[in-house]
Amino acid sequence: MPYVSSARYGKDNVRVLKVSRDASTGIQHVTEMTVCCLLEGDIDTSYTRADNSVVVATDSIKNTTFIMAKQHPVNPPELFASILGNHFIQKYNHIHAANIRVITKRWNRMDVDGKPHPHSFIKDAGETRNVEARISRRDGIAITSSIAGLSVLKSTGSAFHGFVRDEYTTLPETWDRILATDVDARWNWKVFADLRAVERSIPKFDRAWEAARNITLKLFAEDNSASVQNTMYKMCEQILEAVPEVDNVSYALPNNHNFELDLSWHKGIKNTGEDAEVYVPQSNPNGLIKCEVSRDGRNPNIVRAKI
Repeated sequence: MPYVSSARYGKDNVRVLKVSRDASTGIQHVTEMTVCCLLEGDIDTSYTRADNSVVVATDSIKNTTFIMAKQHPVNPPELFASILGNHFIQKYNHIHAANIRVITKRWNRMDVDGKPHPHSFIKDAGETRNVEARISRRDGIAITSSIAGLSVLKSTGSAFHGFVRDEYTTLPETWDRILATDVDARWNWKVFADLRAVERSIPKFDRAWEAARNITLKLFAEDNSASVQNTMYKMCEQILEAVPEVDNVSYALPNNHNFELDLSWHKGIKNTGEDAEVYVPQSNPNGLIKCEVSRDGRNPNIVRAKI
């Protein structure tokens, strides 16, 4: 007999811009988010019997997102995701879990005449601060924080040699190369019992994000990299040390290749090896290296949001 083994639904791509104003100083802050909210619970009959009485309309989910953003803080995003998800499981008895994803764009305050402007900003087009949270009646609140779209490049200080060579290998070994990637770094927090536990941890979320970002950039720049694999392991290791409240850290780093270009065909121009100055950025195919580093005693049965 067929049955619904898994189901969730909700609203995706809810775009929110919140402006916070300090009347005493005239300083304003902006936060731009894209929110996804997917609900789970006793909703099987909406699929199997066309019973819409169990459906909280996705339009209502969208409206709730706007109202929660008006009535509550949206920073740090870990807090807002928990507040939004907690609302649904408290409001509707038949909804047992809410999966929330918050993608926060980076608006940096504009400098004018060497001073930060009180209400003007420049948008970082690539990097985002992301959160995925699963708020569950049974399992508490599981939060994953992440950095995405942080594009970095260094023109030296990276090598790759000693790898497997066989009849399929054409890649030459190198002791010095360009290393470029788009950082996707994630860290899973130890599960919070409830919203109050998240609220007590508010200062930790920003500190963890700053630590993860600073460690990523510092190690990327300073590590004499033997491989992407080894460098990303060091990043994970240092974040675990810096943020004791997280269970594990993972990275996904594409290797955005920039290939040397042989120009010797034109008047003997030297542009390879030590003489290389002009490279050709490649769009695909590209290497993709992933790694997750966990503490001892990690609970493998934790259920986390998957949106």
